This record gives sequence, C-alpha cells and structure tokens, in this order.
Amino acid sequence: MSAEKALALVVRTTDWSETSRIATLWTREFGKVRVLAKGGRRLKSNFEAALDLLTVCQVVFLRKSSASLDLLTEAQVHERFPALRVKLPALYAGYYIAELLAEGTEDHDPHPALFAAAVEALRDFGSAEKEISLRLAAFELAWLQELGYSPLLDSCAGCHRPLAPDESGLAFSAASGGLLCRDCQEGQRDRIAVSGELRRRLRDLSGPGTAWREDCRPAERGEIRRLLGQYICYVLGKRPRLLAYLSNLP
Repeated sequence: MSAEKALALVVRTTDWSETSRIATLWTREFGKVRVLAKGGRRLKSNFEAALDLLTVCQVVFLRKSSASLDLLTEAQVHERFPALRVKLPALYAGYYIAELLAEGTEDHDPHPALFAAAVEALRDFGSAEKEISLRLAAFELAWLQELGYSPLLDSCAGCHRPLAPDESGLAFSAASGGLLCRDCQEGQRDRIAVSGELRRRLRDLSGPGTAWREDCRPAERGEIRRLLGQYICYVLGKRPRLLAYLSNLP
C-alpha cells in the first residue's frame, strides 16, 4: 500500500460501525476516492471535524490494490464555507454539487478543473444573493463539460448545421444533447423552446468569468433551471435527490 496526499472535498459520509465511518472524497489529485476512517465517529478522533460534509481538507490515505476501500490516516481542515450554514438556498445548492460529484463521476478519475469549479462555486454561494441559481448553473455546465457532455449551442444537434447567432425557433433536447433547428425538432418529445436571450445566457454561463452575476429575470432563471435539470437527469440516467429543492433558488 502506498500513502497518498491530496486536497479533498467531502461529498458524502456514512456510518460504518460504532466508531468508524466511510467517506466519499472528491480530490484534486485523484478524483473520487472512497475511504474508511477508523475511529472517525469518536468525539476525539484524529480527524476532528475534517470529515464534515462540504469541508475541504488535506488528507493522507493508503491506496488499496483491490476494489476495497482506501484507508484514511490523516485529515485536517483546509477550508470551510460558513455561509452555507446560514443560507438555506446556498446549502441546498452545495448539497446538490456534492451529489453530482458523488453520483456522476467515476472513482479515481481526476479532473482538477472540476475540483476547482466546485470549490469556487461553494465560495461564491456565500456572496451571492439573487444569483445562486445562475452560479449553480455555471457549475453544472462546467460539470457537463468535464464529463464530455457539453450541450451543443452553436450548431444543431440533429443535422449539425451551424446556427446563426440570431436564429429563431430553436429548441433544446436532452436526448439530442443540445439545440435543434426547426427542421430537426419533429419527434423529439423532450424538446424545450429556447429564445435567443436564453441561448445567449447559456453560452455566457458556459465560459469563464462572472456572467452569473448579471441581472436575470426570475422567469428566465426558471427556464435555465428546468433545461439543465432535464439534461442532467438524462446524463445521469436518474433524477438527483436534491433537484427537487432547487426550483425556488434565488
């Protein structure tokens, strides 16, 4: 067994015995790892509060050669997000990020950019007021991009024809993986009409920067939430548990 050091975000914990627990960590260096923290449930354990959900911690773990759990030997708190404890919408959004990382990624498949995107989103939830929904949408698009499922927004997902910047009559289809022109929408029952403004907003949120801080009408935030929620359900093959708590995000 080899000892590995990593910076990790705690995305899930489960009690294992009276004194130990299992933790799912999303690490910058190794992707998702599942570890056994012996003594992790004791009041005065070596891990203290480092294994609290949505805590960033410095960890040391022993990698097992088989499919069994890795063994966590050290965990120290590196960063917390106190705003999540006082803002319920931000907490729901944070739990949803943890669910996407725990359920929607493979073990030991590192994506440093996705780790950074998750931590940055959790930080931004603390300063966001009316933009939590858009900030979460920006993370969802980053998650989709890292996993190879970026929605097609500049060409038709059906015929692959480039779409004009001001083209009207477009619709989004999760099954098709992006926008569809008028000619390719027939038979797509999951299609959602997409306006030019909504298309522009999705493109801006897909790129770097702080487009999520721009003013956005509540109705448009709802359209983005519905579209991305439908697409992520399709990609995952199931409905995330936390998705039901996100419909009224500011």
